Amino acid sequence: MVVMKRRLPPLTALRAFEAAARLGSFRDAADELAVSQSAISHQIKHLEANLGVELFVRTARAVELSDAGKAYHPVIRDAFDRIDTATRQLLSPEAENVLTIQMYSTFAVRWLMPRLQAFQTVHPQLQVRLNTSQIDADFTERGIDLAVMIGQRKRDTLHYDYLFSPRMMVVCSPKYLETAKENGLPLAHPEDLASHPILQVYPSANDWAVWLEANGVTGVDPDAGLRFDSYDHALKTAARGLGVALAMQPYVAEDFEAGHLVDVFPQQHVRTIGHWFLTCPRERPGQRKVRLFADWLKAEIASDPHLTPLVDRAMLGPAGT
Repeated sequence: MVVMKRRLPPLTALRAFEAAARLGSFRDAADELAVSQSAISHQIKHLEANLGVELFVRTARAVELSDAGKAYHPVIRDAFDRIDTATRQLLSPEAENVLTIQMYSTFAVRWLMPRLQAFQTVHPQLQVRLNTSQIDADFTERGIDLAVMIGQRKRDTLHYDYLFSPRMMVVCSPKYLETAKENGLPLAHPEDLASHPILQVYPSANDWAVWLEANGVTGVDPDAGLRFDSYDHALKTAARGLGVALAMQPYVAEDFEAGHLVDVFPQQHVRTIGHWFLTCPRERPGQRKVRLFADWLKAEIASDPHLTPLVDRAMLGPAGT
């Protein structure tokens, strides 16, 4: 059998190209690799000479990838990503049994935590670590394997598993609704919100604006009342009868069933701009611990009667992404 000899360009030159293409700057690539900017330029010219193609288009003020560079970069980037992942696993094999997941605190408290023991029972060898944050995960710096987030498929460096598409609704406590009516301030129409304290979640401040605009409501300032850093705090405050909050599933299922909150305008639900995704770096969806959790999470969502109506089949790709 004849073994074909690999034709590999110089590794140092490939590192310079990958960093410059990813960061969009020879200077930033030089900083990352701890070399001079001229060294980056030299290595890329060396690579272009080796390949016989121009990878960057150079102008007086900037550089940008050529068509050949745009085609070449994703392949080189993925190769370096795989090397990085394999190296980390080799040096820290125990990390294979630690699964770090970032998500919003409300999703963790109100939906995932009551179910997480079931995952641990099935996969006792995996140690799950939860990071809660209102900021989307930065996979490059914080050692996070997976993130549950709401948004759009925007980053080509990430793999997205679509979960569901929530709808926003206005909620308050039954007692608040009754008292408001007795005081001559009924919540019969969305415009009536102008006479009631709005409970705002400031990291998601656009949600109220979207709901109000979709229902043609003007004259309501969602930032005029109390403001919270999570939906969990806003919904707990609403359940205590201190105002009107915006909500979405799966955050309020238990509150509705327990009678702590009511849906004020059942006919005025509004779909959020974003969708719920489980995300990870592009090179990781096949990693065993990532795949086990992703499969389990999607099965849990499929069995939740509050979430299955929110799954948009048009969002499901050929691999469920």
